Amino acid sequence: MKKTKALVLFSGGLDSRITIKLLQDQGINVEAVYIKLPFGKGCCTSFGCVLNFTQIQGVKLHQIDASKGRLLQKYLNAIRKPKYNRGSAMNPCQDCKIFLFQQAKKLAKKINAEIIATGEVLGQRPMSQMKKHLLLDEKEAGLENKILRPLSAKLLPETDAEKKGLIDRNKLLDIEGRQRTKQMQLAKHYNLTYPTPSGGCILCEKFLKNRFKQILKRKLNKDSVKFLSIGRHFIINNSWIILGRNEEENGILETTKSGKLITPNFLAPSARYFGKIKKEKVLELIKAYSKQSPPEKRKEFEPFRL
Repeated sequence: MKKTKALVLFSGGLDSRITIKLLQDQGINVEAVYIKLPFGKGCCTSFGCVLNFTQIQGVKLHQIDASKGRLLQKYLNAIRKPKYNRGSAMNPCQDCKIFLFQQAKKLAKKINAEIIATGEVLGQRPMSQMKKHLLLDEKEAGLENKILRPLSAKLLPETDAEKKGLIDRNKLLDIEGRQRTKQMQLAKHYNLTYPTPSGGCILCEKFLKNRFKQILKRKLNKDSVKFLSIGRHFIINNSWIILGRNEEENGILETTKSGKLITPNFLAPSARYFGKIKKEKVLELIKAYSKQSPPEKRKEFEPFRL
């Protein structure tokens, strides 16, 4: 008899790991999808972390790369003009989730998965995981009553998969809120290791709100979008300049090919810049932020900093 197949949106974190185990407990054939975004890093610090867990659990892993090409531009458009509210920074969490569901929907159809599941927990995140948000997200993605959330399923309306008997609702959970006591107990039960939550989506960072607001007005590609999460940023004469703050960031600026590069022959940050600003002006900025320069030299440029 053919097994029911489920596609799990997998971030690598504790909740999505338990989701996989709960589905496997019911004899579901589980496959997972990791959607790479330009700003959100997920729970794992590398794709290797995601791959390692799925291999151990015998789960086929798919990756969708939304950090380049057509999907990047579609994602950026959703960030620039969100249909739903932002958080306190530039984070349009609902529009982002709808985007993820749309990609998962296409893949689920391709692999003939009857269930799309997530590790979402009711009330865990006030911006995106209240009941009204969860139900709206799936409806907007054309997946009304089709997103299974095993960790909170008993607190949510019955999905099509449950109604059809593809999965036993009685064996699903009723977790709610931000505490993860139950999830940690389950991790111990399943003998799971999991990463400590860290990093996350830089769109949620309030101190970067003005930077994103200004730079997202520009045309970005898979290379230039990487610069948003590093360095010191300036807008001078409508030109965009990024200075590295350390050796690692200088290395990114020097090896990522987008814009124009200046690598000074003295101890100072490297720079990438976009626009018609003169090279001499960029060199002035570089010198102002070099270690040899007195702090007061930077005051001239601080009003232009994002």
